[in-house]
Amino acid sequence: MTFQAYLDTIKAKTGKGPDDFKKLAAQKGLTKYPEVMAWLKSEYGLGHGHANAMAQLLVNADKLKTPPNIALDAHFTGDKARWRKPYDALAAKVGKFGDDVTFGANQSYINVMKDGRKFAIIQLTALRMDIGIKLKGVEHNDRFQPAGSWNAMVTHRVKIADPKEIDAEVVRWLKKAYEAA
Repeated sequence: MTFQAYLDTIKAKTGKGPDDFKKLAAQKGLTKYPEVMAWLKSEYGLGHGHANAMAQLLVNADKLKTPPNIALDAHFTGDKARWRKPYDALAAKVGKFGDDVTFGANQSYINVMKDGRKFAIIQLTALRMDIGIKLKGVEHNDRFQPAGSWNAMVTHRVKIADPKEIDAEVVRWLKKAYEAA
């Protein structure tokens, strides 16, 4: 679930958005993360994940405002810069799956989502682009290995050492994951 999806769900459940909660927290004098968490859970019935998203926004707003393009660009610094063009080419192909495809970078991964639901992730190193694919019930093979402890959010992992390995088979697997999301 994306950060925005958490906020949308909170709004649907409570009728309140970040600005509303910011005013209410200020009126109550709540400024510390634990007290904001407790308040959101007790007074609004938010679960831990949703309360965390809102509490982070209220308490750490200055740290959460990294523009999406800067967060994405951070993945392609130093020795990882060689993966920018192959990533852009792959993202263009995946983007053609539908208007509901989005990409969101966090510190560790680039999330690939359909309507805010993650169906793949991309992680870069100087030597490799690892693509995690969420395809429950699909057997792994020599190339599309079980994700295992690498990342529990996906079921398969393909390790790309050469940009030429980002081929039609990789795109097909991503398309299946998109369709299943």
